[in-house]
Amino acid sequence: MATYTTLRLEKRGAADWLSLNRPSALNALDPVMVSELHHYFTALERDPSVRVVVLSGQGKSFCAGLDLKEIGTRIEAMDETAVWAEQRSLSRLIIAMRRCPQPILCLLHGSASGGGFALALASDIRIATPDARMNAAFIQVGLTGCDVGVSYHLPHMVGSSVAAELLMTGRFLCAERAYGLGLVSEIVPSEELSACGERWAQDLLKAAPMGLALTKSGLTAALGVDRLEAAVEIEDRQQALMANSSEFKARIRGFLNRMMAR
Repeated sequence: MATYTTLRLEKRGAADWLSLNRPSALNALDPVMVSELHHYFTALERDPSVRVVVLSGQGKSFCAGLDLKEIGTRIEAMDETAVWAEQRSLSRLIIAMRRCPQPILCLLHGSASGGGFALALASDIRIATPDARMNAAFIQVGLTGCDVGVSYHLPHMVGSSVAAELLMTGRFLCAERAYGLGLVSEIVPSEELSACGERWAQDLLKAAPMGLALTKSGLTAALGVDRLEAAVEIEDRQQALMANSSEFKARIRGFLNRMMAR
């Protein structure tokens, strides 16, 4: 198992509990953390022993976004090639999160700003505490509001009008409104966040391993098509594959045996 300096990794059976671990900096993303996150999520593509990832942050907040103090000491000396390389390292992290076959359950508390918001949106399911606040802070520091996958994920989740509001103003989105928009699935007290994450992880692990992985890839693929027929073609292939699996046949036998025993 890899050793990380900015991440805390705990293995609980088939679930990985991954925590951003720079609490003194509100888990802001520095180059080391970005590199370690990229390494972790890229490696998941080749690790079928991990079936679910629970992503959280240590300390007071989930993630305050890009470490502006760190980059502020280097930005004056960076040319366009160096800036482009750093931008690509961030965007490739988001792509790695979507490519890994494991569903990512994100536990949100405190602030999830900028890049932290992007990590939350790149996850599959989000649970929040009442104090959770999210925003696309990019535009507030002189950049565009469209960064690291947010301009793709957010409109798909909340619609173009709300996405435009959040991207163009950088306003914070509170947990209650995020729940109303369907961006988070549940709001729980802070002291119950970990236990809630455990329950969700166990629910996800009840699914057939390949069925769970294919569901994530199918949802991701469906977001990229604009016709019902194209989405159904993907679904048909996945279901035909799973219908021939030993897992499906065993579950059907179990179901029929229970029905006959009644």
